[in-house]
Amino acid sequence: MELRPYQQAALEAVEQDWNGEYSRTLLVLPTGTGKTVVFSKIIEDQVRAGLRCLILAHRGELLEQAADKLYQTSGLRCAVEKAEESCLDSWYMVTVGSIQSLMRETRLNQFPPGYFDVIVIDEAHHALSDSYQRVLSHFAGARVLGVTATPDRGDMRNLGQYFQHLAYEYTLPKAIKDGYLSPIKAVTIPLKLDLSGVGVQAGDFKSADLDTALDPYLHQIAGEMHRYCENRKTVVFLPLVKTSQKFRDILNASGFRAAEVNGGSEDRAEILRDFDSGAYNVLCNSMLLTEGWDCPSVDCVVVLRPTKVRSLYCQMVGRGTRLSPGKTDLLLLDFLWHTSRHELCHPASLICDSEEVARKMTENLVAAAGCPADLEQAEQKASEDVVAQREESLAKKLAEMRSRKRKLVDPLQFEMSIAAEDLSGYVPSFGWEMKPPSVEQRAKLENLGIFPDEIESAGKASLLLDRLSKRRAEGLTTPKQIRLLEGKGFQNVGQWQFDTAKHLIDRIAANGWRVPKNIVPSEYTGT
Repeated sequence: MELRPYQQAALEAVEQDWNGEYSRTLLVLPTGTGKTVVFSKIIEDQVRAGLRCLILAHRGELLEQAADKLYQTSGLRCAVEKAEESCLDSWYMVTVGSIQSLMRETRLNQFPPGYFDVIVIDEAHHALSDSYQRVLSHFAGARVLGVTATPDRGDMRNLGQYFQHLAYEYTLPKAIKDGYLSPIKAVTIPLKLDLSGVGVQAGDFKSADLDTALDPYLHQIAGEMHRYCENRKTVVFLPLVKTSQKFRDILNASGFRAAEVNGGSEDRAEILRDFDSGAYNVLCNSMLLTEGWDCPSVDCVVVLRPTKVRSLYCQMVGRGTRLSPGKTDLLLLDFLWHTSRHELCHPASLICDSEEVARKMTENLVAAAGCPADLEQAEQKASEDVVAQREESLAKKLAEMRSRKRKLVDPLQFEMSIAAEDLSGYVPSFGWEMKPPSVEQRAKLENLGIFPDEIESAGKASLLLDRLSKRRAEGLTTPKQIRLLEGKGFQNVGQWQFDTAKHLIDRIAANGWRVPKNIVPSEYTGT
């Protein structure tokens, strides 16, 4: 199987980490972009090198998918470590293992600590749980790869407690732009559901409380679905099985062909097949289908299980992001949940790295409630709005700086001037990155003309120093040139060449540090 460009890049990045200084590394690929294919090819390479590999997962469907994909891509078969099956008597070099089985002390102790050379954790956002950590601690000498579909920075920061590095990340917007995933349109439904009385447990809303809050609105929601998704194949996520079953009945009574599946459904496989073939056009579930189930023709997702956990939200929406013949986009229905908490996930959570942009995008979608909006376009508009707000704030800050005659450049001014969104939106994720800047970093930044007091983390300082070094090699303007020229009204000096800025500064200096009359700073382009 020939890998896609991003899949090949991911494979190479992971193996580079393992061959370098990182034995525990992380790979982030959105749902539908073939993460199982990638780690199957990685495992194939490790087996060719004579290493024994373990694929860990928490659900049987994930283990079966991994074993099937590994065989399809490489011809390698797997032993199984689950329930009554054991890999200890097998000559296969790859094992798929159930965490529920391996975590048991009596079972784990049957394995020598060096039995597995490589461990791959599917759905790696579970890796910090006690069960996974028990297994990983037992095989402490193994190389570890965590694979997850969520791009959530909060999750990544937590995962940084165990994983040493993010080897590779392929984002949802990039996958959509490259044509590997379906475009997403979101519509905010102006139906206000009150969550103010819903409690929180284990970091998310209590399912039982959500059921009570949601129940009075189910008939109205069914009416909204008629308006937006009557001709679409729809998956609905609800908080409890009883709510899911009740909503199925409401939908059927209102003209939909709806089915419901849950963990206790004896005919679950048959229902899923019938839904896939078109016998039903709506499938209700109580969080059963977040992982390990694929139906590419799904083109509408309704999230009636509000959550603060971005990884969970991404998994729900991910059920509809795959490409399928005749499918033009995925429609995501977003309801106006009323809550005093600001952590609630919205469509913006899928596509925005910056919390600032996500908040602005959510505001814009709410203002345009009832009108479907392409997520990429909505994110771009929100980014432009945020940049405009930053520029306004920067203008005020520059005025203050001029009055203080500060000799060093404010980091925000530098980032805005060079149009570095990766710097302004940076959030530290791993260990050392979250520490304060070191004395050496602060000294280097100050020597290069950057005011270090407003840089909060060592990761940001490292990224900024690296950018300054690259700009110097490329012959671009220095922070001090930017400060001086933008202080006199010139714009976007960060995108000029060093020699262009130097020539202009020499002219200004020769004119008594006044801008020559034949130059209009706001119109000057540096060319």
